[in-house]
Amino acid sequence: MTQPIIELNDITKQYDDQFAVDHLSLSIFKGEVYGLLGPNGAGKTTAILTMLGLSEPTSGQVRVAGINSTRQPIEVKRKVGYLPDDLGFYHNMTGLENLLFTAEMNNIPKNTAKKRADDLLQKVYLNESADKKTGKYSRGMKQRLGLADVLMKNPEVIILDEPTLGIDPEGVRELLKMIRNLNELENITVLLSSHHLHQVQQICDRAGIFVQGTLLAEGDIPSLAEQLLVDDTFVTTVSADPIDADLMQKISLIDGVNKVDHDKSYLEVYCSRDVTPQISKTVIDSGSALLQISNKNFGLDEIYHRYFEGREQHESV
Repeated sequence: MTQPIIELNDITKQYDDQFAVDHLSLSIFKGEVYGLLGPNGAGKTTAILTMLGLSEPTSGQVRVAGINSTRQPIEVKRKVGYLPDDLGFYHNMTGLENLLFTAEMNNIPKNTAKKRADDLLQKVYLNESADKKTGKYSRGMKQRLGLADVLMKNPEVIILDEPTLGIDPEGVRELLKMIRNLNELENITVLLSSHHLHQVQQICDRAGIFVQGTLLAEGDIPSLAEQLLVDDTFVTTVSADPIDADLMQKISLIDGVNKVDHDKSYLEVYCSRDVTPQISKTVIDSGSALLQISNKNFGLDEIYHRYFEGREQHESV
């Protein structure tokens, strides 16, 4: 695999006796959309600030685009576009004027800046509001302008901290679609921090679940399920006729089956691995008609909540 474009090696950030980030190691590769997922206060923003060189880690090393963020923060800022959760624009200036001001701060020639600003305003669907003062923009419009703003300097990486905060559902859908499109069209690496699990699932190639400064697990959805739902990675739904106690007993004895639930006309079989063929054979051999069998795919919401529900039950024992 190629060299990571963002690499955190055993990063800690400690305040007195509290760890905001606790021995975090993380690799994000060029061209991917990575979701840093966790509740408010998990340490996501602190981790991002260390990547940007805005906060020095207590220990460990951060490299972004091959640059040490702690030692060369200015160089990192030239490579990275950052959209914080609390946006700030000059309200007495138009959307276009704000983008051109950003270009001026980054020493982008005027002709290049105007062309790029017009192009980006088109891409984020703000071309008709380009000459409108940003003080009149809605929250969703400001987020889209923020996306255009971080792209003005043509960064290799964009980091978005809670980008959908305070936006209505339709605005969220549009913004996520724009992020994915920009990633695909321009091959920009995107790190998206959020506590909204379903939003992360919609556009991210991989996600890391971050809680109390610690990365619990990372990967695509099937990989996260395997890492966090150790006992019940697979749930197989079985519709058969008839369903009786004898059939349930036989299925429960299959190696890899942890639990069998009966819900009206079907069974839910909780397994540590995929044993669909064995379940099918058991149903047929028992003399029942197999009407339907399917594996349930877990979404991030369910993986996240079932993991913590299981952990709380374990800790209370």
